[in-house]
Amino acid sequence: MKEPVSVKRPRTRITKVDEPVESGRRLGEMAYRRILEGLFDRRISAGSFISQSELMQLLDLPIQPLRDALRVLETEGILKIHARSGIEFLKADLELARSTYQFRSIIERSAARAFAETADTAEITRLIADHRALLERLESGQADERAADEIEQLEQRFHSSMIAALRNPMIETTARRLKNYVAVIRLDLTATTPRMIRTIREHLDVLDACLARDPAAAEAALGYHFQAALQRILGMV
Repeated sequence: MKEPVSVKRPRTRITKVDEPVESGRRLGEMAYRRILEGLFDRRISAGSFISQSELMQLLDLPIQPLRDALRVLETEGILKIHARSGIEFLKADLELARSTYQFRSIIERSAARAFAETADTAEITRLIADHRALLERLESGQADERAADEIEQLEQRFHSSMIAALRNPMIETTARRLKNYVAVIRLDLTATTPRMIRTIREHLDVLDACLARDPAAAEAALGYHFQAALQRILGMV
């Protein structure tokens, strides 16, 4: 009697993540963030021309991650790569401000309605409380130099909460790109106490409408906020 033939099954091959590719992606993301930080903290002047080698030295970046990040930022409209003459960074103008705020208004009016209808009451209440606490300090003259950073954080929380209510990853990606445009537009805008007070009050109008579960009022208040914010920007650009 013949011995049974033993058939070996081929081993399942486990595909490992290509570490060099992953490392390159992480370096590209780091370069992307570092370039934006350099622009927003004014080490790179808006509207300036600068070479790749100058950027490498200024931001302490390797050439390949820098090139990867530059291609992404060119796609996003933050800069333009000119062959043989360098990189041109975006400079805010009236058209950029109008277009950016018009686009934000289209997206976030719907977001305000969704937030008013679906947001957790505790989240709305926390946002209102944090806005009122900073408003009280500003109106009483007790705010210090940290107030500009605090209102920036409130801005991010306020608008991010609205956008998140839509539960749409495509809109969230677009909103992040618009946020970079807004940062460029605001580079020369001084965060004075009157401007911060007006911004907080406009936010509170939206949040109060959301707490009352009034989507129409929330949308209208957010539309007014963007109109007023654009007027503040146009007075500066």
